[in-house]
Amino acid sequence: MKKVFTLLVLLATIMHTNAQSEITGEDDFGSWFMYFGTNKIADKWSIHTEAQFRYYEMASNFNQMLLRTGINYHINPDAIATLGYGFIDTDPTFREFGVLGDDAIFENNSISEHRIFEQFILKNKVWEFKFEHRYRLEQRFVQNNATGISNTLHRARYRIQMTLPLTDIFFLNFYDEIFINLQGDAFGQNRAYAALGVNVTESLSMQVGYLKNHFSETNFDRFQVGLFYNTDLRGIFKKKEK
Repeated sequence: MKKVFTLLVLLATIMHTNAQSEITGEDDFGSWFMYFGTNKIADKWSIHTEAQFRYYEMASNFNQMLLRTGINYHINPDAIATLGYGFIDTDPTFREFGVLGDDAIFENNSISEHRIFEQFILKNKVWEFKFEHRYRLEQRFVQNNATGISNTLHRARYRIQMTLPLTDIFFLNFYDEIFINLQGDAFGQNRAYAALGVNVTESLSMQVGYLKNHFSETNFDRFQVGLFYNTDLRGIFKKKEK
């Protein structure tokens, strides 16, 4: 009888785990497509531009759109301070409308977020390894569009990134980033990333990699494609000044 009870408990645990994975999409290999730009407008100033599109599956089953911009002050080549704003639209449901049989359940089930952030980046080099330390504070104004309930949340983030040039064209990039909530449970999430990068031109590069996104109760595997385009607009702004 004891063995039967143990078996039933084990089966219930497995079924519950599978059900949770089905709801959250934890077992699916998702994808993130990203653009980042640093657009220089003066010797010490630049504008950050960013767009990200995130999916629960490979380029399908929409999860999140993130648009972010900011103004950068370049203290020196190895230190940058940023003040910025982001808009994030999130669909927290794993499946598309209608897959689970009732469209009404998912209607307007989205989360909108306006975010202000302050950031400081420090860079250093050890032998051939290029390190970047990014410190970020975020003030998040989040609204559940299904219920109309709004919350203001605060979060701190720290990312350590390492880049290793392989040739003039190819490089490896790694980072680990931890998210700390400044209210409630301290641990928010952790992201570990590894990628192969290609310098297409002096101002354009591309990275293809893998991200492990770890939360308290779930883990997500994400394929990432990132495009980095840095422009120098100082000539345009100088002409306008004249």
